Amino acid sequence: MAADTRQMEWRVTGMDCGACASKVRGAVERLPGVTEVDVAPMAERLRLTLDQQHSSPDRIEKAVRAVGYGISAPDAAPEQPEGGFVLPEEGGGSASGSADPDQEATQGWYATSKGRLVLGTGGLLAAAWAVHWLMSEQVAQWAFVLATLLGLFPVARRALAMARAGMPFTIEMLMTIAASGALVIGAAEEAALVVFLFAVGETLEGLAAGKARNGIRALARLVPTSARLEVDGATREVPANSLEIGQVVMVRPGDRVPADGEVIDGTSGVDESPVTGESVPSLKEVGSAVFAGSINTEAVLRVRVDKTAKDNTIARIVRLVEEAESARAPTERFIDRFSRVYMPAVVGAAVLVAIIPPLAFGQVWSEWIYRALALLLIGCPCALVISVPASIASALSAGARNGLLMKGGSVVEAMARITHIAFDKTGTLTCGRPRVTDILPLSGSEADVLALAAAVESGASHPLGQAIRARAEADGVDIPASQSSRAIPGKGAEAEIAGAMVTVGSPRLADETGVLTRAHREQTACLEAEGKTVVLVWRKSTVLGVIALRDEPRADAVDAMRQIHTMGLAPVMLTGDNARTAAAISEVLGIDYVAALLPADKVQKIRDLGHEARVMVVGDGINDAPALAAAHVGVAMGSGTDVALETAHAAILRNRVADVPATIRLARATMANIRQNVAIALGLKAVFLVTTLLGITGLWIAILADTGATVIVTLNALRLLAFRPAREGRGPLSGTLSAIPRRIAAPVAKQHP
Repeated sequence: MAADTRQMEWRVTGMDCGACASKVRGAVERLPGVTEVDVAPMAERLRLTLDQQHSSPDRIEKAVRAVGYGISAPDAAPEQPEGGFVLPEEGGGSASGSADPDQEATQGWYATSKGRLVLGTGGLLAAAWAVHWLMSEQVAQWAFVLATLLGLFPVARRALAMARAGMPFTIEMLMTIAASGALVIGAAEEAALVVFLFAVGETLEGLAAGKARNGIRALARLVPTSARLEVDGATREVPANSLEIGQVVMVRPGDRVPADGEVIDGTSGVDESPVTGESVPSLKEVGSAVFAGSINTEAVLRVRVDKTAKDNTIARIVRLVEEAESARAPTERFIDRFSRVYMPAVVGAAVLVAIIPPLAFGQVWSEWIYRALALLLIGCPCALVISVPASIASALSAGARNGLLMKGGSVVEAMARITHIAFDKTGTLTCGRPRVTDILPLSGSEADVLALAAAVESGASHPLGQAIRARAEADGVDIPASQSSRAIPGKGAEAEIAGAMVTVGSPRLADETGVLTRAHREQTACLEAEGKTVVLVWRKSTVLGVIALRDEPRADAVDAMRQIHTMGLAPVMLTGDNARTAAAISEVLGIDYVAALLPADKVQKIRDLGHEARVMVVGDGINDAPALAAAHVGVAMGSGTDVALETAHAAILRNRVADVPATIRLARATMANIRQNVAIALGLKAVFLVTTLLGITGLWIAILADTGATVIVTLNALRLLAFRPAREGRGPLSGTLSAIPRRIAAPVAKQHP
């Protein structure tokens, strides 16, 4: 990148939908030196690459203000849009106006600029009707003309600004032409009503955008502004955004956790519902991770900070949701391209309707001009343009509240179309850490065997040793003192207990030592056939017992697989573990598997499967990142590594396998909602197009049809905010299980006995 070329970002206020984003994009992308323009209306963000030898940042800001939007640096106070739909007598603020759109968003609709336009145009229209009823019709006609002109002024001003910026075909221009034309042919009353209904539609559109935007802002406000920092044994209150990694904070009952971190002292229930959507408080004790924004419910916790404010879970969620706007769905991109052709076509058709019948067939000019003006209003693509982004924004917001993150409309659309799901095993389908499943004493009791094994594994760093210690502590077993302990790399450990050497080791070590009998060998073989790891405990030459461990499936994994089958999807487990362990886990879950895969093998398997299917990959580790990137949709479990979360297209914050089918349900519901919206938008336009050409409906019905379609589409999209992905429903592919291939990787899967 050249020295004078760099990426720049601004905050743009006044945008409500995809049409607004298109206007801002059109205003700046025509400027020399501007490339890679990205506009996100919900995040109020404009990002572009600028060659400052050809255009300056000031020129960018001037172009955005020229089309009626406010623009400021990301860290500066937001700017009130200059003259953006504010009645002329109320000004509208200068470019440096002090009005804060953030504050405006929290006010009632009547206090916003668009709300004032509705009240102003409505008041003028009511006054004109009063004149019509109380005075002569001639005076009333002038009253309607005045109401139209005053209400149309801010709309026409923006239309001219758009035209000067090279965008003549906009909704504002169509409105200006239609209302002005109605005045010319003497339909002043309808013109005034059209302006009022247009203002109502703009206000409702703004309310919908504000609702979606406030959802993101509310998420950001979950993190408290202050924290109780421990310094030299004392606590003092400091700004939460000043916390640094390694510092220790005290979190009292009822307080929100100020930063992502690890509990170093205390035990308490923590309500993580603001972050993950999980309604049941999660038990947190020493070593447990906590999220910024979660609520401590029971006892004091001391937490060591692991992430700075800009990198905590809430900040990452907000960033992901905002960035998701840039990844527009293919359907949305198609409609955007379609509308660019559609608008000029509508204007051309209106011109033909106005002139052909009078010229060719001697029809009345005023009648066909009137119908042409109505056609202009019917042709407004507002409802069509907003149909997709409104649904996507609602879906992203609903998903974030339920701990389901999707990085944009393209991910939503791709997820709704997937046919196969490939799961990593360790940490995804399983808990990610081994647990003691069987204790078989050959001498003494289970507690005796467990106590000796735990004593040998005292201070062990190996996962198996830690699992044995955890089981002993959970069972309340008295662990004897040990000394001279040492690890036997890859085989086990030993220590001196009560004057005798005790060993905890693998069957291989026991065989090498000469303590493994035929009976022991048969016993361990049976346990290993169940996918368990077996260790033996012996003292001198006597085997005292056998302990089996296994990384068990997550509690909800079996039900999640059932849901996935019910939805008509084919799950498969891809793992680097051995075939015997994979077979045992897959049998419990009722799914197919491919074992002994290296990361590169997983990627190849995904690519092979992707030739004939739409594949989703779910994983959590660094070794899963390549497969997540290679899949049509990659989903990272929330407890996974940063690499997996950043590489994936979506993330599940609650570490619940059942959230995988829940995310797919949300994606499918979103696409169904989009199809409904497109059908509503086009269907209403088709109906009123016919009735207008036949002279059945007029101007005010035309604008009501456009405004009504926009309102219906918006309200339909907002239904997704109340969608509960965890609730099962009959999926669109139910009943197709017989068509799903049950053995996806037969050559490898046949490795199991």
